[in-house]
Amino acid sequence: MNFLKISLIVALLCLTCSAVAQSGRVSGLVKSEGVPIEFANVGLLGTTFGDVTNADGFYKVENLPFGEYTLVVSVIGYEKVQKRIVLSAEKTSLTINFDLVESVNQLEDVVVSGTLKEVSRLDSPVPVEVYTKQFFKANPTPSIFESLQNVNGVRPQLNCNVCNTGDIHINGLEGPYTMVLLDGMPIVSGLSTVYGLTGIPQSLIERVEIVKGPASTLYGSEAVGGLINIITKKPSSAPLTSVDVFATGWGEVNTDVGLKYNLGKKAQSLLGVNYFTFQNPIDNNGDNFTDLTLQNRVSIFNKINFQRKQNRVFSLAARYVYEDRWGGELDWKTENRGGTEVYGESIYTSRWETFGIYQLPTSETLNFQFSANGHVQDSFYGDTSYDADQYVVFGQLTWQKTRGKHDFVSGAVYRYTYYDDNTPATFDAFNDSNNASITHLPGLFVQDEISLNTNNKLLLGARYDFNSLHGSILTPRVNYKWNSADKKNILRISAGNGYRVANVFTEDHAALTGARTVEFEGELNPETSWNANVNFIKKIYTSKSTFIGLDATAFYTYFTNRILPDYESDPNKIIYANLDGNSISKGVSLNLDVAWESGLKINGGVTVMDVRVEEDGESRRQILTESVQGVWRVGYTLNNGLKIDYTGNLYGPMRLPLLGDLDNRPAESPWFSIQNVQLSKSFGRKWEVYGGVKNLLNFTPDASSIARPFDPFDRNVVFDTDGQVIPTSSNPNALTFDPSYVYASNQGIRGFLGVRFTVR
Repeated sequence: MNFLKISLIVALLCLTCSAVAQSGRVSGLVKSEGVPIEFANVGLLGTTFGDVTNADGFYKVENLPFGEYTLVVSVIGYEKVQKRIVLSAEKTSLTINFDLVESVNQLEDVVVSGTLKEVSRLDSPVPVEVYTKQFFKANPTPSIFESLQNVNGVRPQLNCNVCNTGDIHINGLEGPYTMVLLDGMPIVSGLSTVYGLTGIPQSLIERVEIVKGPASTLYGSEAVGGLINIITKKPSSAPLTSVDVFATGWGEVNTDVGLKYNLGKKAQSLLGVNYFTFQNPIDNNGDNFTDLTLQNRVSIFNKINFQRKQNRVFSLAARYVYEDRWGGELDWKTENRGGTEVYGESIYTSRWETFGIYQLPTSETLNFQFSANGHVQDSFYGDTSYDADQYVVFGQLTWQKTRGKHDFVSGAVYRYTYYDDNTPATFDAFNDSNNASITHLPGLFVQDEISLNTNNKLLLGARYDFNSLHGSILTPRVNYKWNSADKKNILRISAGNGYRVANVFTEDHAALTGARTVEFEGELNPETSWNANVNFIKKIYTSKSTFIGLDATAFYTYFTNRILPDYESDPNKIIYANLDGNSISKGVSLNLDVAWESGLKINGGVTVMDVRVEEDGESRRQILTESVQGVWRVGYTLNNGLKIDYTGNLYGPMRLPLLGDLDNRPAESPWFSIQNVQLSKSFGRKWEVYGGVKNLLNFTPDASSIARPFDPFDRNVVFDTDGQVIPTSSNPNALTFDPSYVYASNQGIRGFLGVRFTVR
């Protein structure tokens, strides 16, 4: 009997050992650019085997039966990766490491701009578009301003043919309606809107979040058309050293340098330096004016993150930008600045910024965000001087609290703005003296995100501001989100109110260039808008490992008190007044993302819109607003590691500002497209070389974009007693010098070549 028991035990042990021998394990590290990725899901496709990476990025999956599997790694914010593996008696243990790439514009990104707190893009009740550094690398540019040309519904608009300043249009609304944030701080606004998007080192940009439609409930004035939030890298996840240098065939040279270093044991710092130079006067269209503004620009950025108990947040950052730019007649020299012999537009800009966030040491989640900036501009537009100073101080205390189904965010805000210049904007005619504009803007806001159930969310929000010049302003909003159980279908419905206090000279440089005079009709009251949009997202996974993402939106914005420059009532004036009527912006947009297992990826989008002004019983299209916009990006990596990126955009006709009934220039721009191609290849983990061609079709506007470039001071223009131009034999079309007839850059086809060096 004892012998029988012993035999059974031995047999069972043998079977167990045999079973163990027939199983294997796979383990490894999951990283991105050398940084461990925590909480990444690692699993075997079609099975229940899997693991989640720890803080070191390590995973381990054990007790796997021998066989062939597909090992899949996925995590929010990064592209999904899969590898085929085989476990057998000869290979019972495998070490498989993964190097993830950030998603270009995937639906699972983490966003903060819609609700002031980090959430998955899928869970946010506010539609937010996310574009990572990988997206912008497909078409490298000297500034984030130019990079946005490949974002659907967003268009960088040049406002002057000579100085090449510009702004960002969202869904057809001009730049002053777009708020630009840096790490959530509203420091790029007012006077700096024209220049604030240049000089941000792209090597430090983590991602860009875009909200289309009013966001005044959370962000106050200027967030009427939408907002652009530029999120910089955390020092902890940045490489030790990064250098990115590229040059173009036109002579542009852009250099980005990033350095990470420690300040003691509890602080990490990230330093970024950007230098851009272009000193090669080019006049391909033969009008004796520079086709591209000459520039010298340097930007220094430093960000420090402090380690605190209980992982409380404390971050400080500062940036300084200096720029010297000029455009004009080819023989212009510095000694001609402000004179009437040779026409030139010369702008010296000096700007500093500081901002940060500090989480209070309390049991509640209380964050204090703060910023301050100063902007000094010394400029001449021909012989017209424009000197301006602006200083802004901003503070915001927010409180986050979750109770049951309610997720509250509330806050108190204060913003101080000092603005002074040498234009009628700050001139006190009654006292015949200059009078700087000082604005105090305290406010309160609250929002409640209600989880009705697992598939439905409702967000209610309201903000109250008291403008020291214009009084009380209330901006409510409501957002509703529904998603299917698998989150492959998402519907969002949003409605809200926005407002804006305008400052013409800081926002519209057409008021300073050319020969037109500026006229104000009455006091300019704050603009208000009501917006509604419907957004639908659908994710499709095919049996052939193909991902398809659809993102469709219909939008409608109704303005009252809108302030638009009137170029048409009088060809010699730009008249500013509150609209005696209304303005409507409406349209639809569609984004499409497709990714194949082969590595081919296509991102594309189209926006069709109608932006109109209705006044005195007449309806007219808004000037310099396209009716159709399309963008695309196609990326593919060959087996040898060579990557190909093809990007482009397409714009429909825009109505252009003519100088009167006799102006013989086209009243509309043509259809046009800017297309680019890039080849890039990495050599090891430190070096990457890239190059290509920009503006493949060599599109440039007609050479007549600048009216009467041969007479920039209007010496040979004849005016009547009312200041109107009299047609003459030498000026039959009754034109004056005017560079505001602009819809695209004069920069034609050019090659570029660059190199990136990175040390992790």
